Amino acid sequence: MTPHAPHAPSADPAAGAAVKAADRAHVFHSWSAQGLIDPLAVAGAEGSYFWDYDGNRYLDFTSGLVYTNIGYQHPTVIAAIQEQAGKLATFAPAFAIEARSEAARLIAERTPGDLDKIFFTNGGAEAVENAVRMARLHTGRTKVLSAYRSYHGATSTAINLTGDPRRWPSDNGSAGVVRFWTPFLYRSSFHAANEAEECARALQHLEDTLAFEGPATIAAIILETIPGTAGIMTPPPGYLAGVREICDRYGIVFVLDEVMAGFGRTGAWFAADHFDVVPDLLTFAKGVNSGYVPLGGVAINAEIAATFETRPYPGGLTYSGHPLACAAAVATIGVMEDEKVVEHAARIGETVLGPGLRELAERHPSVGEVRGLGAFWALDLVRDRETREPLVPYNASGEANAPMAAFGAAAKKQGLWPFINMNRTHAVPACNVSEAEAKEGLAALDVALSVADTYTVQGA
Repeated sequence: MTPHAPHAPSADPAAGAAVKAADRAHVFHSWSAQGLIDPLAVAGAEGSYFWDYDGNRYLDFTSGLVYTNIGYQHPTVIAAIQEQAGKLATFAPAFAIEARSEAARLIAERTPGDLDKIFFTNGGAEAVENAVRMARLHTGRTKVLSAYRSYHGATSTAINLTGDPRRWPSDNGSAGVVRFWTPFLYRSSFHAANEAEECARALQHLEDTLAFEGPATIAAIILETIPGTAGIMTPPPGYLAGVREICDRYGIVFVLDEVMAGFGRTGAWFAADHFDVVPDLLTFAKGVNSGYVPLGGVAINAEIAATFETRPYPGGLTYSGHPLACAAAVATIGVMEDEKVVEHAARIGETVLGPGLRELAERHPSVGEVRGLGAFWALDLVRDRETREPLVPYNASGEANAPMAAFGAAAKKQGLWPFINMNRTHAVPACNVSEAEAKEGLAALDVALSVADTYTVQGA
């Protein structure tokens, strides 16, 4: 594995203050009340770490926004971007460009089944937008089914497909979206006692939803193969295969969203590989080039690609398949192959992260459940293990979110930058995180969870 930065550089508080002042004066931040945030000024990053201008170094257990799958500043990818910039820095998407063609070839070689055509976008939300457009045009139908526990992006269609509360301010109720419950045994919507019951009842619920909506009106069902921000709930055996069978029976396009779970994150090239399921369309982004230059896309099967063989596809983007982004993807895939990053992610999950997180759960009453695989894990934090009451209410903010805020502050004090969403913390480091770094993160979580414990019934 590529060595990671052992130390942060010298502190430069004055430079940090200037960066923060300019940010506060001119940058409008996403998902935020602008006057209530205090963004950290970041001076640099390498491998699994980043640091601020005060000389504080953090082990990044978020890997950006779950996209730096090979860590920050990998020299091979940086060199490839520099070389491409010197050769051909940009070119319009209607032309055949070496970096674009090679990136598409390498991606198609790794996607499951016959997903051999690649439509490039600038990110995951645009990939979802275009996948849904393709499904609607291919089927001549309008409605799309998506899960309540989901996140698909922030553009118009993608945010309407999203299940979490970030959808609410933009939910216009006219996008042809129908939501349903997917399996999640720990917080079962189906009163199931085991995974087999949860799977069967979830599939029956989907069948019932289709019956009442009218199967002939449904263009697509879109699912995150393993939901990411919503909680890293690995589907029970047989569920995705059951959805595949339902889609085949009714002529519905099956879309798997692998924007977060793809490119080694789960210890496989794509999470679909764990379940032996091939969708009709697969969306990707993030880890395809470790986020070094914005890139996403849709992998398309032969049948849907044939729909647009002589019929123009009505969609495109100025920067689709940007040469710098594609060169970064080619280099990233090469690094993942050469350094066996996918295999490493599987191994670190099986031998370090999984066992270590489960051991923390045994000692901390705030941990209700540990879920995940590869470099893709979640801790469901609870106030009461018996009732499974979440540590904070759904979509909590302000004082109601104090327990999670205290947990996060404790983690940062230990030099760990945590991924926190609602009542969960996710352990999602770079897929090439070293064993020592993973153990460092677990030790920091151990301390932070002791703070979370004080808010539990047992610790109160």
